[in-house]
Amino acid sequence: MYEEITYEDLLQQKLDMIADDVDKREGSIVFNALAGNSVEAQLLYIALDSILNETFADTATREFLIKRAAERGMSPEPATHARLKGLFNINIPIGSRFSLEDQNYETIEKIADGEFILEAETVGNEGNLYLGTLIPIEYIDGLTSAELVEVLIPGDDEEDTESFRRRYFSSFNSQAFGGNRQDYKDKVNSLQGVGGVKVYRAWEGGGTVKLVVLNSLFQKPSQVLIDSLQETIDPLGSRGEGVGLAPMDHIVTVEGVFEDSINIETTIIYQDGWSWVDIEPYVIAAIDEYFESLNETWADQEALVVRISQIETRLLGLPGIIDIANTKLNGLQQNVVLDPDAIAVRGDISG
Repeated sequence: MYEEITYEDLLQQKLDMIADDVDKREGSIVFNALAGNSVEAQLLYIALDSILNETFADTATREFLIKRAAERGMSPEPATHARLKGLFNINIPIGSRFSLEDQNYETIEKIADGEFILEAETVGNEGNLYLGTLIPIEYIDGLTSAELVEVLIPGDDEEDTESFRRRYFSSFNSQAFGGNRQDYKDKVNSLQGVGGVKVYRAWEGGGTVKLVVLNSLFQKPSQVLIDSLQETIDPLGSRGEGVGLAPMDHIVTVEGVFEDSINIETTIIYQDGWSWVDIEPYVIAAIDEYFESLNETWADQEALVVRISQIETRLLGLPGIIDIANTKLNGLQQNVVLDPDAIAVRGDISG
């Protein structure tokens, strides 16, 4: 706002107020006095500009955006610990600690004989990154096999500034209250491991609500996550009683998205010296990246559409490929419109 107010302009304005019969040349007493004052004045305008930016939510830095949002009872979603499934040849003590790569995990709950839930000691997405052989930090008698096999409830990073800013502004667009659609969306999206939710009212008659969720890795959620959400929102043992987050008389059912496998066929013209064997890893990575970016938008779309044009554009940018033709999805040369509760996963690919 004050970008046009410069040191030079401020200084000149002050010099113009001094009579012309006074020495105002650079180095004079008057010039030196006014120059120092003009520097301070410019710094004051810079500070005022900063204050204005920090006052409004659309330009505030994270610190002051948090202060502004606090007036609406909002704060950034905190980082959480990932929970993963471990398989062991014996039943291990709760509290046992293991390492994998640069991460440590602690056993917190038994699922069944030889199956346990482990919690990553590091918060955030880092806890989701590794699966494989676990190394016990302390000796466990009889333990010969320990594997981390599945992310049950993804760990989430602390909500980033721009995501929090969007959530703050969206809170003005629709009012969450007493179990309305926005209320369910706000509450469910704030729970650990949730990356999106769709709300269906009266899906089995009056008073029933179905919540279909996507995990925060934009994948099909585990049954452990679904059960945890059900218990938090409307426990099975006291459905409709208002014990969880759901209002009284709302009978809520939590389900996960399902995966729709997309088979891809295409005719590829290769550069000299290249073949399918050479480009296959690049093609798989490009398709997975497209499906992940598509699945991220699931909660905001009525139904996802897998588009041939998007796939061909991504493949044409890969090394070793000159051209692509006759692309088919699930055997047809047309886009695939998924079920509203489905996300896309890679099926067979041939080129």
